[in-house]
Amino acid sequence: MDLARPEVVGATAREPRRAERRRGSRAAVRCALLAVPVAFFGVFFAYPVATITLRGLTEDGQWHLARVAEVLGGTGTPGVLWFTLWQALASTGLTLLVALPGAYLFARFDFPGKQVLRALVTVPFVLPTVVVGSAFLALLGRGGVLDQAWGLRLDTGVWAILIAHVFFNYAVVVRTVGGLWAQLDPRQEEAARLLGASALGAWRRVTLPALAPALAAAALMVFLFTFTSFGVVQVLGGPRYATLEVEIYRQTAALLDLPTAAVLTLLQFAAVAVLLAVHARTVRRRETALALVDARRTARRPRGPAQWAFLWSHLALIAVLLAAPLVVLAARSLHSGGDWGFAFYRALLHHDGDSAFLVAPAEAIGNSLAFAAVATAVALLVGGLAAAALTRRAGRLVRGFDALLMLPLGTSAVTVGFGFLIALDEPPLDLRSSWVIVPLAQALVGVPFVVRTLLPVLRAVDVRLREAAAVLGASPWRAWREVDLPLVRRALLVAAGFAFAVSLGEFGATVFIARADNPTLPVAVARFLGRAGELNYGQAMAMSTVLMVLCAVTLLAMERLRPSDNRTGEF
Repeated sequence: MDLARPEVVGATAREPRRAERRRGSRAAVRCALLAVPVAFFGVFFAYPVATITLRGLTEDGQWHLARVAEVLGGTGTPGVLWFTLWQALASTGLTLLVALPGAYLFARFDFPGKQVLRALVTVPFVLPTVVVGSAFLALLGRGGVLDQAWGLRLDTGVWAILIAHVFFNYAVVVRTVGGLWAQLDPRQEEAARLLGASALGAWRRVTLPALAPALAAAALMVFLFTFTSFGVVQVLGGPRYATLEVEIYRQTAALLDLPTAAVLTLLQFAAVAVLLAVHARTVRRRETALALVDARRTARRPRGPAQWAFLWSHLALIAVLLAAPLVVLAARSLHSGGDWGFAFYRALLHHDGDSAFLVAPAEAIGNSLAFAAVATAVALLVGGLAAAALTRRAGRLVRGFDALLMLPLGTSAVTVGFGFLIALDEPPLDLRSSWVIVPLAQALVGVPFVVRTLLPVLRAVDVRLREAAAVLGASPWRAWREVDLPLVRRALLVAAGFAFAVSLGEFGATVFIARADNPTLPVAVARFLGRAGELNYGQAMAMSTVLMVLCAVTLLAMERLRPSDNRTGEF
């Protein structure tokens, strides 16, 4: 070929322009995808949190920065920060230690009742934290099951808090890590074994690097949940232990000391921001394209005594760790005045004039379902767009937004709730009297789970598939619809399940913004627990059991209805 011919020279000259147009097109698509998530977080997270924080640090237009040094230099703040940090680290490590075998169990083994069990292990995650604390107090505290049977109490130290955190976050690790694990081809590890590697060595060199993004995402979510732990620490820790979240609540609701609460919020915010920055920098380097396979092909029945022993031993652990507190909840809801029956459930159907509700408590069930459905739709839209944008090659600014999406999990829910009340009270954002304010607050917590669930799968898709679609003339939208969507359809369903679950059980912010005539299940439980008397306590346990059953049925339905033809996570 004569390279000097005009048509060859022209084609060569046009190639840089085409590449520049493709880069411009990718940048435009990325900006379009990020527009909705940026607007959503700016209006419904950054604005309310900034408003309540500024109100606490200013007075009559003047800054009171001396209060910052006063609070940070106080005798109590370093102790609260240290306890918050080390218990979160200990809880995260213990959760990974207990739940990783469960992730392997659900990813690689096929056994009767697997779908039902997978739905049931997620039930603890949706329970309000105050209910989890009450259940463990009835199990591990004075006069509890263990105390009456063997004289054993675990509520005098920090162990009750750590065990309750494992109970609460077990499903996060199992579903996040187990989903990707089920998609990894086991033949790669088997090939390493044939080449002389030990079982542990093959797992460490082949499987562990592939699982690193999902492991990091799960560890991050568990750490954030335990770092901002409120209900569990308040119930089981009593006056001896307090996290930053508990102290913020005490300063805001009990002492009405907004300046101190604002400083503690900024301290919590800074600690979480540093963690997210380190996470984003570390994980991004380790993410690579993976060869994903149909999750149904990787699960098989256990073989040999060792695998059966592993299966039954972990099922026994699940029964002790996860089922025992739930059984205590159900038993307390059925035990009234020394007799067994449904008296507490019948009481939920009637509105007592002396009640803390303006409607029959049972109406909270319908409210919770409706709010959770709307919150899930919002979380899928915002989180799906964000995940699609973050999958593409981007600069530091876009990668920084990846970390910012996790901030709602590490920010005080008390601050967010009060921020909604103060900031969203003027047109065009006067939402305090609107029902939509509740699902918007719940969606803030659901979006990070959607992003963390979709990103490992999206980033594992071989970029050459998208490039091939583009070469064949597909637009970015069609390439995503034809290439990415079939591979992430199952992950979308998982993300929907997580978003629905966390919305159904969200308590910290909802308790401040839900109206008395529109309560949710967690708010109703907290109101019952806050009132004296056996009837109120029994109704709290009854509503907690309803919430538990509702979550289990919903998750089981998602297991049954998940698409059978896609090839993503086996959740």
